Amino acid sequence: MRERLSVAIIARDAAKHIEACLASVAWADEIVVSDSGSRDGTPDICRANGARVYSDDWLGFGPQKNRCVERAAGPWILNLDTDERVIPALRAEIEKLLANGTDQDAFAIPRRNYFLRRWVRHGGWSPDYCVRLFCKGRARFSDRLVHEALEVPSGRIGRLQGTLEHFTYGSISDYLERMDRYSALGAAQLRAEGRRARFIDLMLRPPLTFARMLLLRQGWRDGTLGVVLAGLYACSTLMKYARLWELSRENR
Repeated sequence: MRERLSVAIIARDAAKHIEACLASVAWADEIVVSDSGSRDGTPDICRANGARVYSDDWLGFGPQKNRCVERAAGPWILNLDTDERVIPALRAEIEKLLANGTDQDAFAIPRRNYFLRRWVRHGGWSPDYCVRLFCKGRARFSDRLVHEALEVPSGRIGRLQGTLEHFTYGSISDYLERMDRYSALGAAQLRAEGRRARFIDLMLRPPLTFARMLLLRQGWRDGTLGVVLAGLYACSTLMKYARLWELSRENR
């Protein structure tokens, strides 16, 4: 016997990834999906794979994940993104933990991140520990619109060894499409925090992002892929602050 585990997933137009994600956690006691307006059949794929699906308006990443978690019945929650997969070694580690018990309230799981189907080993992408497994009621996602984090008030966070495989951007076009959305959300979050886009932000933050990823975090060791990734992140930084500048002009 072990404690019950619920998997919580928020989704939108994730048909190309979601089935593999769901298959990797088919052993869980339940899967709860919050779908926000998918038009590619994502809800049907989820239901066909045994998930309980809710259709929800979009609240922002943090609030959306909290709403999904609140619907879960299990005492332990595993939060996943639609492009992530639990490998067998991680499954075994989680099931052993649930059977033996623990005094930790949450666990960080290492992710193996892929860009253009290749594992990115440097540039700040590895090691990438994310707190994803937690005891319900003892942790909560921050209310940020984007780049939300799981907050664990007790501070009792352990680490697992098994990995999550994260198949992020599959193409440059995929990155650029999502950059448009995330830069808008990032600018809105900064605006809500009372931030403004200064001349120095627009001038220095993009090249500093490029240098940090490529040099300080040794992205160059991934070769051309590392250079491309650092350049795209620099573009994202410029887009976010350009949109923040635009928001400040609109509110004059």
